[in-house]
Amino acid sequence: MIKKFYRIIIFPYTLFLLYLMFLGMGRTRLEDNLLTIRPVLSTIDFIKGCTSWKQMVTIVAGNVIMFMPFGFLGWVFPKLMELRQLLFTFVSAITIVEGLQYFTRMGIFEVDDILLNTSGVYLGFLIRNLLERRYRRLAE
Repeated sequence: MIKKFYRIIIFPYTLFLLYLMFLGMGRTRLEDNLLTIRPVLSTIDFIKGCTSWKQMVTIVAGNVIMFMPFGFLGWVFPKLMELRQLLFTFVSAITIVEGLQYFTRMGIFEVDDILLNTSGVYLGFLIRNLLERRYRRLAE
């Protein structure tokens, strides 16, 4: 039942995230194409510049948590049941999305976003495996 719900909700959820990444949260077209390619250091600088815990958690944890559902993509695409294939596919896709943000100037190409989003996918993958093992034991 959970897998059926996931299969129904993942496409609209993906569209919602794309909306947030390009148009949501008051985004406007930037004057210049911007990119941040200092892995980890740019996130540390961001955290240092935060005016509140809420701002920090919303951005940093949000970049992880919002992408955890993609760790379950193996339920829809069996080839993505393997971690290596899932991460390769996801990193390729999120790099394209970050590139589109850069070229459309509707966001910033940020290496840290790729790292944080991929961490979310990995955590989702671990949770998916945990759930599958737990339900397999209950079914036996």
